[in-house]
Amino acid sequence: MSVATLARAALDLVGDHRRVVLGIAGVPGAGKSTLADAVVAAVAAARGEDWVAHVPMDGYHLADVQLERLGALSRKGAPDTFDAEGYAHLLRRLVDEPDSWAYAPGFERSLEQPIAAAVVVPPSARLVVTEGNYLLLPEPRWQAARSAIAEVWYVTGDDDLRRSRLVERHVTFGKSPDAAAAWVEQTDEVNAARIAAAAGAADRVVVNGPDGWSFAS
Repeated sequence: MSVATLARAALDLVGDHRRVVLGIAGVPGAGKSTLADAVVAAVAAARGEDWVAHVPMDGYHLADVQLERLGALSRKGAPDTFDAEGYAHLLRRLVDEPDSWAYAPGFERSLEQPIAAAVVVPPSARLVVTEGNYLLLPEPRWQAARSAIAEVWYVTGDDDLRRSRLVERHVTFGKSPDAAAAWVEQTDEVNAARIAAAAGAADRVVVNGPDGWSFAS
């Protein structure tokens, strides 16, 4: 199965709807952003760049100044370190007000900070792809976001490879190898356990395998 097959499934999801939101969930390092980028590119190639938009949940990270105020900087990336209510409000607006221009925050990894209004969804967008760790969490603040999403696809793959990629990512953005490995074990994997426990609520499972992406049978 190829990305084209996944893109066709996304297009089928839109059907005759004015606009739908497709969610992609998974544990840290599973490949959510890579899959979202691939689906968006394939849909754009088929229908045009203005027909599809990508709104990552990462833009709703609380800024470090707020995490310091809350005493949560050492847990950055945990469910309570996001503005889940703001994220849910945006997703609902995207569905309920599809004829307006909508601006959303992005996330700059070189700064590890959210950037206001870095993302725009034009009225022409029929499909909005959003990805994030906590789309399936059984908590009211995350369920509010889930209620605006037509389907959530859960990405899974080889855990050892995923963890090694996470360490590499943290090193790339400034941590020492030892600090990166410690962060993965003490923070990322703690979050991963909560995310994986909610995977059964996904509408479809996408396997990130050595031969590419495929829906689980």
